[in-house]
Amino acid sequence: ECPGHFGHIELARPVFHAGFMVKVKKILECICFSCGKLRVDMRDPLVANIVRRVKPQHRLKVIWGLASKRGICEPDERDEEGGDATNEDEFNAEKGDGLAKGHGGCGAEQPVWRKEALKLVAKFKAPPVDKNEEAPEPEVRSVSPGEIFNVLRKIPADDLNIMGLNIDYARPEWMILTVMPVPPAAVRPSISVDGGAMRSEDDLTYKLAQILKTSATVRRLEAEGVPPSVVDEQFDLLQFHVATYMDNE
Repeated sequence: ECPGHFGHIELARPVFHAGFMVKVKKILECICFSCGKLRVDMRDPLVANIVRRVKPQHRLKVIWGLASKRGICEPDERDEEGGDATNEDEFNAEKGDGLAKGHGGCGAEQPVWRKEALKLVAKFKAPPVDKNEEAPEPEVRSVSPGEIFNVLRKIPADDLNIMGLNIDYARPEWMILTVMPVPPAAVRPSISVDGGAMRSEDDLTYKLAQILKTSATVRRLEAEGVPPSVVDEQFDLLQFHVATYMDNE
């Protein structure tokens, strides 16, 4: 007889996989948080040499050593000549002519990342102000797994190759959980209580039930339009249940 098949739970929001958080942080430190483009490219002889010589499984660590030092997503620089711009110049500019072949970034300043328990926190540099004004404090906020999921999806295929990630089998957004697999009953058999005839669900079944209930609560609160702080509190609980399901240490 068939012992059963895997099922799944569709989570109300994406959550971090506790086993991949360090890897996700490292990838975020390699790419632009705004456009998803890698902060370095093949124009750099060091990068080209790394891609040629370093095996893909070791490449991310080496690329991270270069890219994490770049504090800005470098944009292309326009080739400007003397004289007033003509209609033809403006037309060529709209087509992209006159751009020096470059990194093609968006020019955004990059945050500093740190991991705090089951959260990834970004510190954004404060915008420049006039000399007479007091410099504002940098923005520090916890970035949601859903926001990070959307950024990771933007990474171009060429940049994934440079980092040594397989486009078909190891896309970075897959390190963020949107669906929880549920093993069949044969994998999580019931256990006896106090050595007697009474049977009870095992730890995996109990934890999956908590994940299902908490995810449903998050979805219901979002539909009811309750304050975000209340929803976030339940989401933190969902993140905790998923993490302890993976590793209860």
